[in-house]
Amino acid sequence: MSDSRARPQVPAPSHPWRLAYEGFDPAEEGIREVLCAVGNGYLVSRAAAPESRADGIHYPGTYLAGCYDRAVSVVDGRTVENEDLINCPNWLPFTFRPEEGTWFTGPAATEQLELDLRRGVLTRHALVVDDQGRRTRLTQRRIASQAQPHLLALETELVPENWSGRLEIRSALDGNVSNTGVARYRGLTGRHLVPDGQGADADGTLWLQVAAAGSPLRIALAARTLAHRGGAPLATIRTDEVREGLAAQVFVLAAEQGSPVTVEKTVAVFTSRDPAIGAPLRAARTLVEQAPDFARLVRDHALRWTELWSRCRIDADFDGIGTVRLHLFHLLQTYSEHSVDLDVGIPARGLHGEAYRGHVFWDELFVLQLLNLRFPELARAVLRYRHRRLDAARQAARAVGLSGAMYPWQSASDGREESQQLHRNPLSGRWLPDHSHLQHHVGSAVAYNVWQHYQATGDVDFLATTGAEMVLEVARFWSSAAVYDPRRGRYSIRGVVGPDEYHDAYPWSDRPGLDDNAYTNVLASWVLARALDTIDVLPGYRRDELLERLALDRGELDRWQEVSRRLHVPFHDGVLSQFDGYERLAELDWSAYRRRYPDLRRLDRILEAEGDTANRYKASKQADVLMLFYLFSAREVRDLLRRLGHRAGPELLRRTTGYYLRRTVHGSTLSAVVHAWVLTRSDRRASWRFFRDALAGDLADVQGGTTAEGIHLGAMAGTVDLLQRCYTGLEIRRDTLWLAPRLPSAIGRVELDLRYRGHWGVTLCVDRRTATVSLRESPQAPIRVGFRGSPTTVRPGESQRFSL
Repeated sequence: MSDSRARPQVPAPSHPWRLAYEGFDPAEEGIREVLCAVGNGYLVSRAAAPESRADGIHYPGTYLAGCYDRAVSVVDGRTVENEDLINCPNWLPFTFRPEEGTWFTGPAATEQLELDLRRGVLTRHALVVDDQGRRTRLTQRRIASQAQPHLLALETELVPENWSGRLEIRSALDGNVSNTGVARYRGLTGRHLVPDGQGADADGTLWLQVAAAGSPLRIALAARTLAHRGGAPLATIRTDEVREGLAAQVFVLAAEQGSPVTVEKTVAVFTSRDPAIGAPLRAARTLVEQAPDFARLVRDHALRWTELWSRCRIDADFDGIGTVRLHLFHLLQTYSEHSVDLDVGIPARGLHGEAYRGHVFWDELFVLQLLNLRFPELARAVLRYRHRRLDAARQAARAVGLSGAMYPWQSASDGREESQQLHRNPLSGRWLPDHSHLQHHVGSAVAYNVWQHYQATGDVDFLATTGAEMVLEVARFWSSAAVYDPRRGRYSIRGVVGPDEYHDAYPWSDRPGLDDNAYTNVLASWVLARALDTIDVLPGYRRDELLERLALDRGELDRWQEVSRRLHVPFHDGVLSQFDGYERLAELDWSAYRRRYPDLRRLDRILEAEGDTANRYKASKQADVLMLFYLFSAREVRDLLRRLGHRAGPELLRRTTGYYLRRTVHGSTLSAVVHAWVLTRSDRRASWRFFRDALAGDLADVQGGTTAEGIHLGAMAGTVDLLQRCYTGLEIRRDTLWLAPRLPSAIGRVELDLRYRGHWGVTLCVDRRTATVSLRESPQAPIRVGFRGSPTTVRPGESQRFSL
């Protein structure tokens, strides 16, 4: 095939409903595969070309929610065990050739890729020129059905431009795949699938089944490939090719110059984890046999996307609204109504790649704020994932001699700690101890998410049956972890790592962990106080049941009260200290390092490669202390600190923000989201710059190669939430929606629809002069809206306008 190609162009994120790429660029292929991936909450499939293989440029990958496998590797002489999200069998393989030609393996002479966000359809236009000069126009469309989540479909239209003759088409299912999508993991065990049968039935159905190497999981695929011209079936000669781990078919048909040939490949996917099936292979065969044609699949699929977009409408008059919708699109592809019954959490990198091994971190903290006010049923499913792993968290706490529940920093299938024991610095090539499992603040995030869900939904039933138990057990953990320091007359929480992650030990100590991380301690205090509130909110009978079941007596509750008011929070130079002893660290020579290194996002790796350590310096990877001002309003932070016995005036936020902003390298995509949020209160221009940086995070691959390994889902959700809650000033306190709009100068208007406490039709519109809350006709009760004063009641069918 010809190697001539169009020059790649920059994508067009400014288009409100389309992401488009022109030409082919090997260096950008991984980014495009991720950003143009299609999915439905059950699975996500990267946008690799159907004719491609994993070759260092392309990486076909399809990931099923919750499908993990555990494997053992030897690293630096040590045996380590990891649980990975499996790269599942490749359903895409499809190629063609004119008679006596070579199979098309890419690249095309010209190529355009377009993702239709409104309908969830990926379209590829290409011109293929073979070594004999025969030109074939190629148009491919693919979907991961939102209407039938077990179905994937690829439609290919081929138009011979200057030739006629026999056309051969090859369609396959390939189970001989491995997890090799992240370069730094390639020295570890990556083969997770074992062939478990393959074949081609008499009716033309291809099928393939694989087993996970380290678990009872089975994955089955069945495929139907049909050719037609203008809707009329084409006569073909079919040859089946079946060998271990691969099932393929070759079709031969007559092609005419200028006459389109359309081939539809429909694939059904099931696993042994799926509910309401017998055997996954039988289910896949049955579904693919019954599946409608591609046109009908697209119509039904597009209808579901229309419903989704109507339920998460957000409009703003600035040129980045297309990127905001791209972020929403990928959130809805990662977690949807099809995820609810699968017992899965929200992977930090979506279902789009293998970074972080597909594990669940605290990123749901950034996602659930969005889901609570759009799709509360999805938020509840995420929290139930955590509740099902509550016993594992209890066991983890007991293993370190503590009570309550200690949630893992990284979670996967069963709730055990999945954080790495070692990590490799690619700059030095050295394997280093990984202490990230000491980020116990993840448990506070779980409790915070439960409480925020209750505030947004008013769902006392969920709180009583599921949420309260998690909040109480996390509170119990913090109470047992707090150690009384008679010198200060306060309690300390020792040996932890905060959100910053650069600092995991004191430079003068040989033990890992830090003492009294401010974010950890203030949030622990908040959890203890909310746990006591939770007990008061519960119906009396349920309160008694939980107190008895958990053996919570008055003495323990009194300790919660005491610890919540007397946890130590360190200060220095008039600002909150990131942790106790922070003031003893050295100042980094920032100007020297910026001259030597154009990008300091991975300052920890740079310093380690130089034989130094980030633990020595006042330098942060991302927001740590400032996370408090992300989770809580400035007033709430002041109240929390005063409750702990500290003076906290209005100037504390400004001083603390400025101090850490000068010392943060934003090595995480979440950092830009948090800083955009926090700076809204003190520097709106700076807030807007960080917001734009957060929007560009994956689209521009600002971290240099990480997007190709999977989207940054927390940051994507965070950018949408900046429009939804931060810039509109939307806050839920008790039973009232409070508004304090602070639109950046670049945005003149934001309008969005919400679900709030049973109301499906709450519309909020904020512009330069007014904020309007409208409530559609509904059998639900009125809602309370607060703006600068006493709350106002808004009844169904009414609007309330507030003058700014």
